[in-house]
Amino acid sequence: MKPLTSWDAVKVFTVSAALILSAFIVSLLILIVTHPDPSSVVQSLMSEEIQFAIYLSLVTSVASTALCIVVGVPAAYGLARYDFFGKSIVNTLLDLPLALPPLVAGVGLLLLFGTTAFGDALESIGLVFVFTPLGIIIAQFFVNLPFMLRIMRSTFEGISPRYEYVARTLGCTNAESIFRVTIPMAANGFFAGAVITWAKGIGEFGAALMLAGATRFKTETLPISLFLNMSCGDLEMAISAAIILIGISVVSLYIFEVYGGSAKF
Repeated sequence: MKPLTSWDAVKVFTVSAALILSAFIVSLLILIVTHPDPSSVVQSLMSEEIQFAIYLSLVTSVASTALCIVVGVPAAYGLARYDFFGKSIVNTLLDLPLALPPLVAGVGLLLLFGTTAFGDALESIGLVFVFTPLGIIIAQFFVNLPFMLRIMRSTFEGISPRYEYVARTLGCTNAESIFRVTIPMAANGFFAGAVITWAKGIGEFGAALMLAGATRFKTETLPISLFLNMSCGDLEMAISAAIILIGISVVSLYIFEVYGGSAKF
C-alpha cells in the first residue's frame, strides 16, 4: 500500500473538514423539518397567521428587491467601470451593512425615521416607516442592497468594456451600448442577484424588528412570525415558518449557483 504523503494528509484533512461541516448543516435542517408532526405543520401552514406572514413577506421582499435593483444596478456599473477619487472608501461604505449587526442597522433607521426632521417631513406626506410595513421594506433594502451591489459589480467587471466601444463605433450612443450590449450580457448575474436579494429580504429579521416592530397581522413577516410563536411556545407555528424559510434559502442558493456564474457576494 502506498504510504500517505504530506499532500495526501492535507487533502484528507481539508476534505474531511468540509464533509463534517456539510453533515452538521444537513443534520440541523433535517432536525427542524422532521421534529414536529406533519399534520400539525400542514395545519399551521394553512392558518390565517402564517398565510398573512407569507403574503407580507412576499410583498415587502419584492418591493425591497425592486428598490435594490433600481439603485444597485447603476451604482454597481459605475463602480465597475469608472475610477474616481475616494472609490475605495465608497466601496467600503456600501459594503458596511454586511458587517453591521442588523439590530444596529435597525436602531439607526429607527432614529432616522423616528426622531429627525427628515422623518417628520416624510410622515407629513403620508410616508410612515416606524412600526409599519413600509419600515420592513426600508429595513430589507438597507441590509440587502450590498448583495445586489457586489453581485452586479463582479458581473460587470467580468464583461469587457470593449464590447461597448465596438457598439459605439457601430452607431450606438453610450446609453444604447449599455442597454443593448452590457445589460443583456449581465442577465444571468442580474437574475442571480435579484433572487439572492429577494431571499435575503424574506429572511430579514433584526433591522425589520427594530424599525417596524413585531405586531401580529400588521408587521408579521415569516421571521417575525417565527420569533413571536417561539416566544409564546407555539413550536408548530414557529417551525412552519422556519420550513418555508429553509425552502426559500435552498432554492435561491441553487438558482444562484446555476445562473450566478463567476458573480461573487
